Amino acid sequence: MKHAHAQGDAFRIGLWTGASSAPELDGVLAEAKGVEMRLPYQSDPTVRKQINAGQMQYTDLHLSHVAQLVWFGFLGHLDVAVIEVAGILPDGRLIPSTSVGNNKTWLDQADKIILEVNSMHHTALEGMHDIYYGTQLPPDRHPIPLVRANGRIGEAYLRCDMSKVIAVVETHEPDRNTPFAAPDESSQRIANHVIEFLGLEVKAGRLPADLLPLQSGVGNIANAVLAGLNKGPFENMTAYTEVLQDGMLDMLRSGKLTSASATALSFSPEAMADFNENIEFYSKRIVLRPQEISNHPEVVRRLGVIAMNAMIEADIYGNVNSTHIKGTSIMNGIGGSGDFARNAFLSFFVTPSTAKNGKLSCIVPMVSHVDHTEHDVQIIVTEQGLADLRGLSPKQRARLIIEKCAHPDYRPALTEYFERAQRESAGKHTPHLMAEALTWQETALRVLETAE
Repeated sequence: MKHAHAQGDAFRIGLWTGASSAPELDGVLAEAKGVEMRLPYQSDPTVRKQINAGQMQYTDLHLSHVAQLVWFGFLGHLDVAVIEVAGILPDGRLIPSTSVGNNKTWLDQADKIILEVNSMHHTALEGMHDIYYGTQLPPDRHPIPLVRANGRIGEAYLRCDMSKVIAVVETHEPDRNTPFAAPDESSQRIANHVIEFLGLEVKAGRLPADLLPLQSGVGNIANAVLAGLNKGPFENMTAYTEVLQDGMLDMLRSGKLTSASATALSFSPEAMADFNENIEFYSKRIVLRPQEISNHPEVVRRLGVIAMNAMIEADIYGNVNSTHIKGTSIMNGIGGSGDFARNAFLSFFVTPSTAKNGKLSCIVPMVSHVDHTEHDVQIIVTEQGLADLRGLSPKQRARLIIEKCAHPDYRPALTEYFERAQRESAGKHTPHLMAEALTWQETALRVLETAE
């Protein structure tokens, strides 16, 4: 691409994936200024910088929506699909790799296909996948017949029209894996709040003793919660999630988790080595599915998933921003958190109560960007405490969030704002001082600019 640009050819591509990809793809293409449009999720710093500078278009999507949008043509035409596989059978069926994502859809929709056969993948991956080919477009849809997190409703292989394959590339490269930090005190306190709450829900009869299928976002706090569950009182748990990370692998190994369903693996190098070394054990307990099934609202609702996801900030009424800094700059994307949060049996959003060494509050009067409305957010957790928002009116939620989740340094200012809003707001259902509601983000902007 750099050569083409040097010759005056403004060659750029649209880049579609399941979720994030490594710098070897996103980063290299971004550095070459070769990406016009990116979707549905990204995590590369160079890509992020170009998006926020207005140099790259980015469409942030619920991951469960991508396949359907492609089928309907809303995203444009798919010219070439590059699909990593663990192997190709003599009859043309493909053994998927450690990431299924949207590969089924790319294979169906692309004009041309390049298959990357990665011999680094363990041969025992064969049989670990469940590829469902029963989805249809309206009005011909039928219920997805998945009633257990570890159930199988499809086949172990991806189908491929070999007439569309223009190249087969052999590689021997490991997954690019990111190590996780050890749980810090704040993360451990968040984990303790979640585990204590789940125990109370079991005692109240609202959850079974083995809970319901767990979904966890990726990150250090999520891993801390999983580490806490691994040491906690619950046995024979299951997982129905998007990405499987280290914490769930630990739980499978300990026996706390009996099975896990996901669309991809996202392990640290150490966890990946353990996975490959003990793959015969894990292959009986892990199912990898297409993203349109792992994140499907129908399935999430039926299974009664317990969703646990991270956020950037929450406001006093329970709206959550999980994607934007200062309301305008995208971080990564919504990913699958919206798919799970809106349809979960329990929907947790977690964050430390402050950021930038305490200079910013993560509990604010009004979020600067809304990814998850108050209607989809049931439980907010910080290291300070847990606010169960189920069944509460906006003003009741505000009092509880300030009391339980806000840092003591910011509690008085939030309380003072809320009390003045109740007196001076034109409407008293969700009281706000509209000229003032986002001033906390203006303060954040100054803090961040100073830090930079």
